[in-house]
Amino acid sequence: MAMRNIREEGDSILLKHSRPVTDFNRRLHTLLDDMRETLLAADGVGLAAPQVGVLRRAVIVMDTNKEELSPEDQIIELINPRIVSSDGEQTGQEGCLSVPGVYGIVTRPEHVTVRAQDRFGNFFEAEGDGLTARCFCHEIDHLDGHLFTEKAERILTPEELEEMNREEK
Repeated sequence: MAMRNIREEGDSILLKHSRPVTDFNRRLHTLLDDMRETLLAADGVGLAAPQVGVLRRAVIVMDTNKEELSPEDQIIELINPRIVSSDGEQTGQEGCLSVPGVYGIVTRPEHVTVRAQDRFGNFFEAEGDGLTARCFCHEIDHLDGHLFTEKAERILTPEELEEMNREEK
C-alpha cells in the first residue's frame, strides 16, 4: 500500500467524468488499498478515485453509523456506485479533502441506498443515514466531476465555521 497525493481544486481531473471499472484485478485492489491508506492518513470520511488522479468509478467511504468499529473496519468500498433510492433531507456543513479549509452549507438526502460492486465485481447494496448518506452523495458527485462547492447554498466564513464548531461541542 502507498499514500497517494490528493488532488486539489484547480486540478482539471476533478472536473472530469469517471469511466466505469470493468477489470476487477490486482491493479484495482492496489488502488483501493492505497485509497484506504490515504483516507485514513488524511482523517477524512470519504475519497473518490479522481481525488487521487484516477478517472475510474471507485470510492471508499466511512460508515459513520458504525462508530463502535475501528476506522479501518468502518470503510465501505464502492465500485461503479449509483444511488438507487433516497429520502428525507438534511442541511449541514460539508467540506472536502480536495478543497482544504473550505466549508459550505449543503442540502443532501437524510437516507441513501447505493447499488455498487465490491473489489471482486460482486453486486451489493449499502445504506446510510446522516453523515454516511451525505458522504455517499458527495463521493459519487466526484465521479461525475462535481465538487461540493457547486451545490453549497453558501460558503462559510472562518468565523461562521468557528461558531458552528463551538456550538457542536
